[in-house]
Amino acid sequence: MRPTPMKRHLVKSALIAGAACVALAACGTGSKDGPDQGLGTKAAVPAPVKPVRKPVQKLDQGLPGMPPVLDPKDVYAADRPNRLSPVVKDFPSRVYVPNTESDTVSVIDPKTYEVIETIHVGRQPQHVVPSWDLKTLWVNNDRGHSLTPIDPRTGKAGEPVPVHDPYNLYFTPNGRYAVVMASLDRELVFRDPHTMERVKTVPVSCYGVNHADFSLDGRYFIVSCEFSGELLKVDTEKMEVIGQQKLPFDGAMPQDVKVSPDGKRFYVADMMADGMWVLDGDTFGEPTLLPTGKGTHGLYVSRDSREMYVSNRGEGTVSVFDFTRNKLTKKWHLPDGGSPDMGGVSADGKVLWLSGRYNSEVYAIDTRTGAQLARVKVGSGPHGLAVYPQPGRYSLGHTGIFR
Repeated sequence: MRPTPMKRHLVKSALIAGAACVALAACGTGSKDGPDQGLGTKAAVPAPVKPVRKPVQKLDQGLPGMPPVLDPKDVYAADRPNRLSPVVKDFPSRVYVPNTESDTVSVIDPKTYEVIETIHVGRQPQHVVPSWDLKTLWVNNDRGHSLTPIDPRTGKAGEPVPVHDPYNLYFTPNGRYAVVMASLDRELVFRDPHTMERVKTVPVSCYGVNHADFSLDGRYFIVSCEFSGELLKVDTEKMEVIGQQKLPFDGAMPQDVKVSPDGKRFYVADMMADGMWVLDGDTFGEPTLLPTGKGTHGLYVSRDSREMYVSNRGEGTVSVFDFTRNKLTKKWHLPDGGSPDMGGVSADGKVLWLSGRYNSEVYAIDTRTGAQLARVKVGSGPHGLAVYPQPGRYSLGHTGIFR
């Protein structure tokens, strides 16, 4: 049901008052035109952490236990076309699509653009997330309070693992912890990356913890808080929030987060500000807004680290951002429109796959020309699809952030 203007006003007022928590993320199920609504509360929430304004001291080495960065000028250096890890080189190429309203995962063969299998999972699957060691795909059953493991070698699903409110899932760069974005619970939950046993719970004072990405040295990560329009900065090793700031836009709803290849900037998609926030992660100073299109949502880096594909869910387009030139260079329009949301790039870098959030379909887009290669019908409410396997030595989570 589409939220009425009055309902959206009441939700916003509740956020300001700190009296209630908005539920399902807008990049979860909901209307085309506004945030998804729901209810969730926490008994004890810490006071907001003031933004960090001073530069973080540069350290000689990265996060302890993290594999060394291949190129200090390019954090994505391991993601070159078809450079598959020995762990995944024999896995069949597939596109895994979580359908939030069907409680299923559609499996697409990218060669034929056909759905070859439908896997039944828990309630409201939001994202399909590659594990740090690349061996497992975790389906985030947010309202089912579980993670369903899929073996990417066979495509078979295993027994669900109980995990409360797993809206999204990340892994620390050293592989030591999984980090559950518990959106309704208003928590960052650090867990064992294999058993998913809880290690440490970090309550947050913002609403709707959602997406994240890590600094080049892995020592901190930036988190988007969708429903209160805020960003968090989290110390990876200490597992503590060390910075918090409100985005300078009334009604901001930050979504996907990506670090630049050189690690100097973070980009944060904002579906209400219709653009990307550009932020210095070290200083955590006030960001600037780069308009890209209506309903800016997902951010995906090209295999040569030169460009970033930006999905604009509200207008059925994809903007192309050039890192070196620091500007938008192209905009691709989907024929007959659509609602491009979350996804990933094929192993060879030639195809961008995006879910059509409100159209029960998936788009395959040629990354050289922007031409639509296929529209594949899937279940209802397709969201955080994973293209797998992809190049890289290890996964930081989400729909596939590889280093």
